[in-house]
Amino acid sequence: MRFALDAEQMTFGRSLDRMFAAADTPSAVRAWARGEHGPGRVLWRRAADAGVFTLAAPGAFGGVGPLPVELGVAFVEFGRHCVPGPLVETVAATALLTRLAAAGEAAPAKEWVPRVCAGQARVTLAAPAAGPYALDADAADAVFVVTGGEESAVLRLASGHGPVRPSVDPARRLALPAVDGEPLAAGPAVREAAAHAGLWAAFATAAQALGVGHALLDRTVAHAGRRVQFGAVIGSFQAVKHRLADALIGLEFARPLLYGAAVALAADSPGARAEVAAAKAAACDAAYAAARTALQVHGAIGYTSEYDLSLWLGKARALRQAWGAPEDCRRAALELFHQ
Repeated sequence: MRFALDAEQMTFGRSLDRMFAAADTPSAVRAWARGEHGPGRVLWRRAADAGVFTLAAPGAFGGVGPLPVELGVAFVEFGRHCVPGPLVETVAATALLTRLAAAGEAAPAKEWVPRVCAGQARVTLAAPAAGPYALDADAADAVFVVTGGEESAVLRLASGHGPVRPSVDPARRLALPAVDGEPLAAGPAVREAAAHAGLWAAFATAAQALGVGHALLDRTVAHAGRRVQFGAVIGSFQAVKHRLADALIGLEFARPLLYGAAVALAADSPGARAEVAAAKAAACDAAYAAARTALQVHGAIGYTSEYDLSLWLGKARALRQAWGAPEDCRRAALELFHQ
């Protein structure tokens, strides 16, 4: 099976790369971490104008998808440029609402998904696969919450949220949503739709982590080519070369797993859950390894919050646990070997 991107997909990725590279995303990330959402919303608007949020939704709700390969391309660029906001959660909510619509509960999707696709609404989601917190609830126009067991699962539109708490990534702002809001749907269809949403969220998180890893590696290679020690640039030292090569190999091995998972998602394959889990484990581990290498090669400067590298270091660490911890992903990936 061929996992290489075609010319149109690569052009799409390059266009997003150029757009975000010209947007001073580090300033937007720092503002977002302070609760100032204006610059981040400008980035969100640009992503919507580029059609990113249409990729997870079918045509009946204003989308062009679902197109997981193209979505993966977009989220790699989100990670590469450290774009803030509940991006993954917006995709997850879209997947949940459209899945419910396919099961006969179309009203929530009709109300919210076209607005998301058009960039007119930012939404977030608290679901069992992600724990009790909702990411960036203070910046969202709607906070969806899934509660209850297999038969008693309920999807609600939260009426509010608790205090916002920072995470290891200051730009990932967490809050406990209220669970007494308007019920939108209930029953086994909600639980199945939430599991489907978790699958798409894990995939988008893996793609975002891959982009974060590449950004960390690119910045570290550039630093190693400038930093002089003992009369030579540190990038000429074998120990540094080996660390950078190991980081690159990890990222390059994760890439085909990511796009293999995208193919499985596109086909709605029974093995999609295991393939997404393998991709997330590999991509997040590779990004975390790139972060460790970046920190070591940069030295003490890498620790400072004033230095832009810290924005990607924190994100690599946070994404590793988001929408599936490493041990859970590996356990799910083992299903590939038992089918």
